[in-house]
Amino acid sequence: MISSEMDKTSIIQGGRHTDERGSIRFVNSFKFKDVKRFYIIEHPKNIVRAWQGHKIEIKYFYVISGSFLVCRVKIDEWQNPSHDLPVDEFVLSEVDSQILKIPGGYANGFKALEDNSKMLVFSNSDLEESKQDDYRFDKNMWHDWENK
Repeated sequence: MISSEMDKTSIIQGGRHTDERGSIRFVNSFKFKDVKRFYIIEHPKNIVRAWQGHKIEIKYFYVISGSFLVCRVKIDEWQNPSHDLPVDEFVLSEVDSQILKIPGGYANGFKALEDNSKMLVFSNSDLEESKQDDYRFDKNMWHDWENK
């Protein structure tokens, strides 16, 4: 089976330009074609939001301020997933100007690594579609958040 670009986790690299007027962060190669909504997450350092998964929905994560540890797990069985699934970790920071794309088929979780961290999340599903494709798992199921 050949996977499409929609099925791949990826980092979309951006950049930053600074001059005497200030700075601009950008991710010019990010296309909003399939984005239906966005929201901003802000919470204190070390608070964990995990695990939320979607079979279909694609999420794009962009850090506005501070930094976040974002993790993903490829789900093997949605009603009763294995407890030993491998976890992929990504550290996203306002300094790097990157967008992390997590396709459907994964659960994700994250925590702020600094106080006053904010993350912008884009989705290819509207709210009703997302609610129909929402799976929640215990935050400690796959990852030791306290020691990361």
